Amino acid sequence: MYRHIRDLREDKDLTQQQMGKILHCSTRTYGNYECGNVNIPNDILIKLADFHGVSVDYLLGRTDKTD
Repeated sequence: MYRHIRDLREDKDLTQQQMGKILHCSTRTYGNYECGNVNIPNDILIKLADFHGVSVDYLLGRTDKTD
């Protein structure tokens, strides 16, 4: 799951700091999400999916389809 989140961010040439601002969290918190150091809250998963235009199932690694 965490690889998908990082890859999607990098595909858009965004930094962790920029993603933190988009999600209204600190850079450190977002970095911890990407590294898998903390569980990602459901509301953040939904925001990530909406922002990247993918399903939550894709983020969770339940499917390889991005739509």
